[in-house]
Amino acid sequence: AMEKLPMGATVIYLTEGATDNWAAVFTTNKFPGAPVIVGRSRLAGGGPLHALVINNKVSNVCSGGDGVADSELVCQAVADALNLPGGAGTVLPSSTGVIGWRLPAKELATDVVPQAIENFQSESALDAAKAICTTDRYPKVRSKTLSNGARIVAIAKGAGMIEPNMATMLSYIMTDASVPKENLQTMLSKITNKSYNSISVDGDESTSDTVALIASNQVENTDEAEFEAALLEICQGLASDLVRNGEGTAHVMRVAISNFPGTDLEARRLGRHIVNSPLFKCAVSGNDPNTGRLAGAIGSYMGKYCRDADVGDMSLSLGGRTIFSNGKFVLEGDAVEKELSDHMKNAEYDEHSDYPPHQRFVEIGVDFGEGKGSSSATVFGSDLTAEYVSINADYRS
Repeated sequence: AMEKLPMGATVIYLTEGATDNWAAVFTTNKFPGAPVIVGRSRLAGGGPLHALVINNKVSNVCSGGDGVADSELVCQAVADALNLPGGAGTVLPSSTGVIGWRLPAKELATDVVPQAIENFQSESALDAAKAICTTDRYPKVRSKTLSNGARIVAIAKGAGMIEPNMATMLSYIMTDASVPKENLQTMLSKITNKSYNSISVDGDESTSDTVALIASNQVENTDEAEFEAALLEICQGLASDLVRNGEGTAHVMRVAISNFPGTDLEARRLGRHIVNSPLFKCAVSGNDPNTGRLAGAIGSYMGKYCRDADVGDMSLSLGGRTIFSNGKFVLEGDAVEKELSDHMKNAEYDEHSDYPPHQRFVEIGVDFGEGKGSSSATVFGSDLTAEYVSINADYRS
């Protein structure tokens, strides 16, 4: 699939000049892509940002040659073509695609980047959302207008190797609001945990995960609380879009964990453990309310990582119906089985489809009981279908 994908580049350019107000979070994978290394350096340096450049097909990770130099060559091409006063150091690179292949930096610099710049337009972010896709089923764009007229527009890509830990998942958020740099970074780091870090398609963390937020500072007097709430809404929406667009996905699970006897991070990890359980993922794929697999996944996590936690008052729900309480299942009769299966079927869509026909979820609730804890999390995950196996068996060919 990737072998046949044409090499492409997307350039996002701040026409009003470079901005100091930008933030980013990156993968924590121990084998990060060269663009992530460059991006971390840019962020740590505290300098301004004038443009972003994203290429598909080749992720520039652990390849032969000097991956960082290849990324910088592409950044230099963008800076030269746009006559950026700050040079290549004001360009943030990203790459997505096959790991281990060397980035064709010269081709990108001399042919692909100039073509992308020639095709610049400012009417819509949809073209950019399309251009960064690889095995994505559809482009993902979300936006929000604030009360002072400022806009937030965000795009994202990712369909497989999706279990971010900002930390292949990329997201770029653009706003004309004026928000101080340090506040942007704080907001983005916090919101990333509640959105992109709360999803999983296949449990594999990419080497290229990047979320970048850039503010052009064109609209003053932004209410930062309103801005943060809008940013959270957009990022959570894109996060669920990423799962729904997952390779071979036919169901999206939404796991709500409450009263967890630990930290929010531990609650989020439990949610991921549930949506990453191969047995439970397969059951969801087949519209089989095999609730024992759900309880087994929870018990496995709690036994390994929270051995002293009290689970005696834990209750589980599927599709809003209580299925487990006080240490026992409360499932009686074929009518209940059919009700649960119908809930799953109602959330199903064709794993071969492009745009999904609905935004419904397989709703799963895990409540540890009043007073047991104060932490919570909402995690999105996908089922496991034969289509996912087919796509990844032929990924490079």
